Parts: sequence; structure tokens; C-alpha cells
Amino acid sequence: MTIVHHKKHPLVQQRRRLLRAGLASAALLGLSRKSLAADDKILIGFWPIASGLPLYAGLERGIFKEAGLQVEGAKFASAQQVAEAMISGRIHGSANGTASAALALAEITSPNLFKIICSNPSNRKLVLDEFVVPKDSKVSSIAELAGKKVCSGPGIQNVTLAKVILEKNGIANPQVTELPIGQHVPALAAGQVDAAYTLEPTGTAGRLKGLTRVLEPGVIAKYVLGDPDAPWFGGSASVTTAFIKDKPELAKRYIAAYAKAVDWVRKNPDEARNHMDGFTAIEPALVKEVPLSGFTLYNEFSASDVGYFQKFFDVFTERKIFTKKLDVKSLLYTG
Repeated sequence: MTIVHHKKHPLVQQRRRLLRAGLASAALLGLSRKSLAADDKILIGFWPIASGLPLYAGLERGIFKEAGLQVEGAKFASAQQVAEAMISGRIHGSANGTASAALALAEITSPNLFKIICSNPSNRKLVLDEFVVPKDSKVSSIAELAGKKVCSGPGIQNVTLAKVILEKNGIANPQVTELPIGQHVPALAAGQVDAAYTLEPTGTAGRLKGLTRVLEPGVIAKYVLGDPDAPWFGGSASVTTAFIKDKPELAKRYIAAYAKAVDWVRKNPDEARNHMDGFTAIEPALVKEVPLSGFTLYNEFSASDVGYFQKFFDVFTERKIFTKKLDVKSLLYTG
């Protein structure tokens, strides 16, 4: 099979049009669990950020097709919507980049909902999370955001983490406004907000357009986990336990193919960035500049990794956002 890579080639353009149409229709149809089970189609929800690359690459490079799988991506406006679709049985799982805390809340609501097959660690070197300000802002540190208008992406994970970081920088009772992540750069440029806790590729897009600058990257590892080099497992790819139970062989094949997509992204980071086009807000000419998070498969977690993941979840338990303590180990797929 010959794979054409050039973006202007008509076959590539046609493939992108068909893919985007499929994504839009998948997100809007609201398929029931019964209709999903009627065939072997696998529908995976994603939030359009950089760390969703394994799904994007798996779809566009034919990795899932080569495994004999019918995989489609369903784009959602927030990680919470992805989790809700998993609870209702409209999708079979989530892509990397889906907020781990949103998945955890869904697990509390609907016990034994999912298993994590891959998580995306980030820190000051593997950049995903960051605080961004307008290009000409005089703010030089997060501590200087006291009294300023700050926004974050939608969902309890983003808002909570933004507040924790502000508090860790000496700001009492911080107020954070939720905004769709695609609106962060325009809101900063228009002066509607003074800073944003956001995720890549937002910081890169704003910087390359000359509109914003990154105030500080890797803020969760530093301020929440206490070590700027610690892995923050802020997003996770998962499959529902219903999918694993109903179609165990199909689920295994999908998980193996997803792992293959992760491996390809790891080995080809520069080429992999091209697959953000069409899935995220980043423009084709800018993809080469986007930093990448890491990827840790379910069978690659070390004891230290699990410890940092648990510490992240415990923040939400301590703040009474989680109504009970969740054991990260119990949420990992075991094969």
C-alpha cells in the first residue's frame, strides 16, 4: 500500500475532508450503545489538543486500518463531554489528551467505567501545560497575576489546577473563568483576559502569530507535584470496560494498534506533528514548532509514575471534588 504524505496531493486533501466529515457526524449523531454494538466500528472521543497525536496519526496513517479495524474519532468541546459520552455508551473510549480528572469523576459516577491504556506525561521538558499572557504584557511571573483576569480551558480539571497554581504563587481566593481552549489566544489579544492557563498548541500558536508569549511552561509538575521534572499524567487514552467485556478480541486489537500508533509518534516526532492539522487549531505552517508531551503505555508505568499519578488525583480528593479516593493502579488496563 502506498501512502502519500504531501499535504497538497489531492488524495491527502480528499482523505482529510472525509475524515473531518466523519468526525463531525460521529460527534453529532449521539449513537446508542446498542447501535455501536451492531458492528465492529470503534468510536473514540478526543479533545483537540496536541497530546491526542496517537489517535490522529493512527487514523491518518492507516495504522488502525492495517490492523483491520474501523476506528473513527469524535471531536468534543471538552474532556467532560468525552467522559459523559463514555458513560452513556456513545463512544468506546478516549484519546490521549482527555483530562484524567474528568475521566476519574466519570468513574466515581459510573464505577468500573474504563481502563487507561496510555497516559501523556508532561513537565517543563515535555511541555503541554503553561501560563500564557499577551505579547506585550508587563507580567513577568505568575505571582504578578494577583487581581488580573485569568482564564482556563473548560472543565473541573483545568479550573482546579489553575487555581492551585495561582494559590501556590501567593494569590488568595483566585478567580478563574472557563473559556474554550480555541478562544484563549483571541481573548488575550483582545484584552478580555490578562492570562490563560492553557495547553499546547495554544502557546505555540499565539507566539508564532505574535500575539502572546508563554509566561511559564510545565506548571503542574512544578507547583502541584512539587518537582518540575515530575511526570504529570494530565490526560489519558482509555477504553470502556463495556467494550472490553462485550468485544474482548476487538478491544485487544484496538489497544495493540493504539500502542503501535504511540510507537510511531515516539519514533517520528517531527513527522507526527503534521497530523495535528485538521484535529487541532494549529495551522499547517506552524506545526513544526509545537512541543510534544510524552506517552506512557499501561504496561510501562513505573512505581514512581503511579505515585505521581496518585498524588495528582489526591489533590482532587483533598479539595472534595472527588467524593472518594481513587486508586490509580486499579484504573490501568492489565491486558
